Amino acid sequence: MYLFLKLLHVMAVVAFLGNIGIGVFWEAHAARTKDPRLIAHVMEGIIRSDRWFTNPGAILIVVFGVWGAIVGHHPIMRTDWILGSIVLFAVSGVVFGVRLVPLQRKMLAAAKAGDLGAYEGHARSWKLWGAIALIAPLLAMVLMVLKPSR
Repeated sequence: MYLFLKLLHVMAVVAFLGNIGIGVFWEAHAARTKDPRLIAHVMEGIIRSDRWFTNPGAILIVVFGVWGAIVGHHPIMRTDWILGSIVLFAVSGVVFGVRLVPLQRKMLAAAKAGDLGAYEGHARSWKLWGAIALIAPLLAMVLMVLKPSR
């Protein structure tokens, strides 16, 4: 059972991190065109893919991770690599919810309005906060794979 839960956990991580990474790619690809309609279309796709992949992926990561830790007899609060990963994952989630979601909405609205100046300003902030939201779970993945101890 432990290995099956671990497999599901890893699959959720792949979907989660893959979607975040590909969203960054598509935003940059669309922004280079300077076409507000194309940019708006891509931003709508990024927002939709967050609903379909990022958010469910985050939920499944937590569910299968905690369940796997329990089944594998890993004390969550006393296992450094698990606790550290949870903290990093939480940081990513807070940044996503508090900073990225509102920025994505502003980026979409600016693109729909054809205001590339406003779009580019929001996009700069989105890239900064997005880097934090991506690097934190990547570091969590490193902790999970390497399992360092004190």
